[in-house]
Parts: sequence; C-alpha cells; structure tokens
Amino acid sequence: MNTNLSQLKLGQKAVIDSFTDNQMSLKLLEMGCTPGEIISLDRIAPMGDPIAITVSGYLLSLRKAEASTVLVSVLA
Repeated sequence: MNTNLSQLKLGQKAVIDSFTDNQMSLKLLEMGCTPGEIISLDRIAPMGDPIAITVSGYLLSLRKAEASTVLVSVLA
C-alpha cells in the first residue's frame, strides 16, 4: 500500500519510495532518509505533531508537513 509518511499509524513499518518536494528531499536525504530505507513510526506527540521515526539506526523527529512529502510503501 502506497501512502505518505504522515499517514502511518504508530508501530507501522514502511520503505521509503520517493519524495514530492525537491528542497525538502535534500534535507531528508542528508538525514539518512534514502529511497529503499526501512523506517518505523515510533512516537507521535500528544497533539499529533511532530512524529518520531526510526531510520538508519536512529530516532528522527519530523513535523507532519515534512513527513507528508515522503512517499512510502507500508510493510505488512
């Protein structure tokens, strides 16, 4: 199932497919969010923003607006 990162539910894992924003993609690539990388949604702030994902062996915090630019394939 293809969706964007901001749509994942707590505990779900996914594979990064691509990005919708070129400027934001450069920032995310520098932080280890590369296509093909497996990520998991580990934490969601009480008001829903920001979220924390595990990527490349570390915890990364992203705002929902940033996460919505990352297209992922959910792993079963």
